[in-house]
Amino acid sequence: MLDFLFFIFILPFASSQEIPDYDKPYAPIFFDRSIYSWTDKIQIKIIAPSWNTDNDLIDSIGDDNENPIKISTRSHSLEPYRLTETDVSSGIFTGEVILTGFFHDVDGDGDYDTTPKTMGNGPTSGFLEVERNSAVTVSFEFADGVVLSESVPISWNLGTIEFTNDIFFFEDSIIIRVIDLDMNLNPEAIDQIEIEVFSDSDIGGITANALEISENSGSFIATITLTQNSVSSGNRLYAIPGDQISAKYNDHTLPKPYSESDNLKVQAQSRVESSVPSIQRLQNLAITISDGFGKHLESFSSNQQVQIVGRLSNTQEYDQKFVYLFQVKNSQNYVESLSWIQGQLSSGQNLDVSQSWFPKTSGDYNIETFVWTSLNDPTALSNTITRSISVE
Repeated sequence: MLDFLFFIFILPFASSQEIPDYDKPYAPIFFDRSIYSWTDKIQIKIIAPSWNTDNDLIDSIGDDNENPIKISTRSHSLEPYRLTETDVSSGIFTGEVILTGFFHDVDGDGDYDTTPKTMGNGPTSGFLEVERNSAVTVSFEFADGVVLSESVPISWNLGTIEFTNDIFFFEDSIIIRVIDLDMNLNPEAIDQIEIEVFSDSDIGGITANALEISENSGSFIATITLTQNSVSSGNRLYAIPGDQISAKYNDHTLPKPYSESDNLKVQAQSRVESSVPSIQRLQNLAITISDGFGKHLESFSSNQQVQIVGRLSNTQEYDQKFVYLFQVKNSQNYVESLSWIQGQLSSGQNLDVSQSWFPKTSGDYNIETFVWTSLNDPTALSNTITRSISVE
């Protein structure tokens, strides 16, 4: 009976100390991403159940010279580096290393924006220098002469920029998004970058700060407002309805085949519109016809030059660009004359617009006037006005 009790007592003790199988090493190494940028934080996981040597404590691996973990690039390394168990008896060991890149000017101001360094022994204290196109290798000496390793590439990326909407109204906040993983320079803090924003009405524009949306994201947001009554300043941009607004970001961290010293400006566009329906933005008043001295005419003769006069009125609270078109058709509906004038009306401004016409033959004619945003954008800003006349 005593022998049987002794057997029951020692069985759990024997199974709690699992000896690694050196002939069949099992300790796969994982990263939280398949590729990293030069200043990312790398999360490392090694599943090594045979290194769970104490079922009652959090174990560690890699921090001794007999079975070290080495984290390295082509030119720099951390060794030995300690990983710790995620939980008592889990057999899963984790740690992290922050990449610190190399000396480089990321915004073109002539100064280095990185502080490369290699130091730390784990599990979260590591910093490692790395080149632009390189790799990070994690190796674990599982047993004497048995080294398991895994590598992950390091690369710069092309930055992108976009407006969140294709069209913005004046009361909207203009939101611009930049994604550039290479500008996540500090993966434990909110980084910021600069972008240029300008409009058709203010090509000088402004320089806006875009803030990273979260630590370690590499995604940045800039928010600006529009003004139609004052100059651009700070994060406020002068624009009027119909303007194209543009945003530019200068990427100084480009992947191959670009060189390390190259830079590339990426750009995005959107439009500014008024909440007032486009057809109501200007008033196109009735057509009048006069002679060369401005005298009003009611009858018309062939081979007599006349002035076709239209009148525009801007009742909005902001300036409005326009193109005013004159079209004359004969009784067969063929266009006899087509001309246009481009301009901009200030808030509350009235404007007479005129164009000369020389009817060569007698007959009936239709005179039409159109008001568009531009020749490239025939969005009507007012109703079409038509007048019929007879030329003797």
